[in-house]
Amino acid sequence: MAAQISKPSRSLAGVLSVFQTPYHADESIDYATLEKEIHWLFDRGADGIVMAMVSEVLRLSSQERNELAEHVSRFGHARGGVVISVGAESSHTAVQYARHAEKVGADAVMAIPPIAAALGEEQVLEYYRRIFQAIAIPVVVQDASGYVGRPMSISLQARLLDEFGPRVFFKPEAVPIGPRLSELHQATGNRARVFEGTGGIALVDSFRRGIVGTMPGADLIEAIVPLWRALQAGDEEVAYRIWLPLAALVSLQHSLDAFLAVEKYLLVKQGVFSNTLVRGPVGFALDEPTRLEVDRLFELLMAAVASNG
Repeated sequence: MAAQISKPSRSLAGVLSVFQTPYHADESIDYATLEKEIHWLFDRGADGIVMAMVSEVLRLSSQERNELAEHVSRFGHARGGVVISVGAESSHTAVQYARHAEKVGADAVMAIPPIAAALGEEQVLEYYRRIFQAIAIPVVVQDASGYVGRPMSISLQARLLDEFGPRVFFKPEAVPIGPRLSELHQATGNRARVFEGTGGIALVDSFRRGIVGTMPGADLIEAIVPLWRALQAGDEEVAYRIWLPLAALVSLQHSLDAFLAVEKYLLVKQGVFSNTLVRGPVGFALDEPTRLEVDRLFELLMAAVASNG
């Protein structure tokens, strides 16, 4: 077990963008493009970067996950916060990922619960306890049940906050998003620090209910940053002007593979990626009508951003 020592770290808040993992033609990770993507995100106002579900962590080997975490920490450390996903099917493996992430300089880790088995609350609680006890940096507790797994109870999340205090953050994705976010705040006496995790589709409502930031995909950073700033400034006219086409665009991304397909397509469209390769098998691919709708909505979104000056 790692010594529980005080470690200075950046404040986790604002727009922490979840990067996409680029590949070469042989599906090996393209680290040169990844570095380009990460600097592109920071250049556009991201406060940090996140390695998470749409980074395809579930399609990487353990060695690749550790290598990716090391590269990402090195690329991003000088410019903002770095959060590394460490969720796994066993506590043992999750702890190994978490210790490695801390060692390579991550500011925090994020973990989904195991998804292969229906676990009781005490088992899920013990899984997170082992992660928290193994490292000294913060842990983002991610309920990824919008994609995989099962919703985590509000009481379980509140217990984690009671036990581990300020090192606990949350990324709740179980539906209904808004009411469950409010329930979490009520259950924790408004102590819960929460990141919106729906790609921005619930960002306006979540902001009103009390969040510290958002973890959207990389493809819409040009819109998410000005939207976040408008919400902070209380400028609802600008916020809604940007959010309406953004929400329409994100609504097309109805599954993890749909997020992957649309986000990589838009990263190619913006000159960041050279291809849209996703490791298969995949459950969704862009057909021509969907691609055309993505183009139309992206154009509307960029026009809304530009109109803000």
